[in-house]
Formats: sequence, C-alpha cells, structure tokens
Amino acid sequence: MAKASLPEKTGRKGKYNREGLRLLLLALPFVLFVVAFSYVPLFGWIYAFTDYRAGMTLFDCQFVVLKHFQAIWENRAEVIRVLRNTFALSFLGILGSPLPVIFAILINEIRSSKFRKLVQTFTTLPNFISWIVVFTLCFAMFSTDGMVNGLLRRFGMDPMVNPLGNADCAWIFQWGLATWKSLGWSAIIYIAAIAGIDSELYDAAHVDGANRLQTILNVTVPGLYSTYFVLLLLSISNILSNGFDQYFVFYNPLTAEKLEVLDYYVYKIGVLTNNYPQSIALGMFKTVVSVTLLFTANRLSKKLRGESIV
Repeated sequence: MAKASLPEKTGRKGKYNREGLRLLLLALPFVLFVVAFSYVPLFGWIYAFTDYRAGMTLFDCQFVVLKHFQAIWENRAEVIRVLRNTFALSFLGILGSPLPVIFAILINEIRSSKFRKLVQTFTTLPNFISWIVVFTLCFAMFSTDGMVNGLLRRFGMDPMVNPLGNADCAWIFQWGLATWKSLGWSAIIYIAAIAGIDSELYDAAHVDGANRLQTILNVTVPGLYSTYFVLLLLSISNILSNGFDQYFVFYNPLTAEKLEVLDYYVYKIGVLTNNYPQSIALGMFKTVVSVTLLFTANRLSKKLRGESIV
C-alpha cells in the first residue's frame, strides 16, 4: 500500500512545481521592471562622491569624498525650509487619509447601483487629469481676473484673495487640490476591501437589530482597519515624496517660500544649476530617511497592533 501511494504524492508534487514555475514566469517581467528602475539606479549613487559634470564618464570624474554632503550642510537653512514645506504638506495629506475611507463607505451605502457607479466614475476621473490642465482650470477660476472674482464683483462683493499667489493659504489650497484629484482613486482600494468583508457579519448585525450607522461602525470600519494601517504606513514612508508635478506647475515667486518641496529642490539643484552630484546626495538622504521612517512606523505598528507589513 505504501508503494502504491508514492506515485500519487510524486504527481502532486510535480503538479505544484509546474504551477509554481508558471506563476514565477508570470511575475518575472514585473520583477525585472522593479530591478531595472528601482535597484539598478542605485549604482548612480557613486556620482554623489565625485565632481561629475554632464558628458563626463565615471573614470573622468575626480573623487571628492563628502564634498557635496558638506555643501548640503552649509546650506542647511535652505534645506530646513524645504523640509518644512515637505513635512507640512505630507502631514496634511496624512491628516486627510481617513477621507477616502469615509468616501468609500458612503459610496457603498448608495442603494442604486447605477448611481453608485456614476458617482465612482466621476470622482475617479480627476486622477487621470494632468496637473497642467488642473493649473489651467485653477487659473481661469481663481486668478485675479478669473471667474470667481468676476462673479463677486458682479454682485457688488469684494474679490477674494488669489490663492494662486497667496503664500498664507498655499499649503491648504494645494492640499485641497490633491485631495480632490485623488479622493475617488484612493477610495477604490477601500471599496474592494469592503467587498471582501464577510456578508455573514452584516447578516448577524441585522439580526441583532443594528441600524445602518451601527452596522458601519461595528462591521465595516473594523473590516477596513488592516487596509487603512497598511496604506498609512506606506504614506509615512513616503512622507518626503509628496510629488513633483503639482508643485512644479503651481510654483511662482509669490508662493515659492511655501511650495518648494524636496522633490522640486532636487530638480532645481540638479537640472537648473547643473549640480548633479549634490542632487544625487539629496536623493540619497531622501531614500535613507524614507526607509528609516518605514521601519520605524512598522515597528510601532507591530507593538501597538501586533501586525506589521515588513
């Protein structure tokens, strides 16, 4: 009997090996993509320790050790200002992270499937609009001679302050635009997470006499905890990466003090001043800080919630 069972086990093992091989081949192009665009560029970090100029090869560059890191330290007042803007805008984004959760729950509570799909479609579309188009629309609406100020003048009211050129409200205005643009897209993950909640939990809540609000608070919200905290940890790890396109198109001399974030500062140092080694050094600093924040937040999550993603 023991000899008769060997071919069956061997056949199952071979079947599992073939299935694993197919899955590996399916994932291989994406693994190569990540390696090519995320790990191969790390070899370029060596240029941060050289006096590189465009057109030179690595062998033509003079090795200057920590010269560019020292230059960053000497300009620390400017770097601190840039980091202040970066952290402030990222912190506003983290404070607004529950909004996609709330929006996803509200969409899920819509009874009409057609209306629910219509709302989801219209709120997802802004994510695919270029920031250049968004800036054009904002300029047409909120500039000094824009539509909003024109309507206020027509009704005999004082024109509002132009948010495109007002540094006092620059952070809030940019956060509002980013939230409007990404709200529907960010809610898709939570809508999928809600669909994965066991329907028997809802049935049990209804049997116990829970109303819609009680069902949301005791079934839907707890079912979204794990998804929310995973995305929150990723947001914390990307706190220094709050985007480039948005602040590049909205950047102007009036709001430069508040909208010069780290990504734009790296672009200015590397491209506008042709100081590529120093921009690489800034990128190294950004990567090290982001990885440190990720593992710190992951450790705190493991201590507080008993779960981690790393």
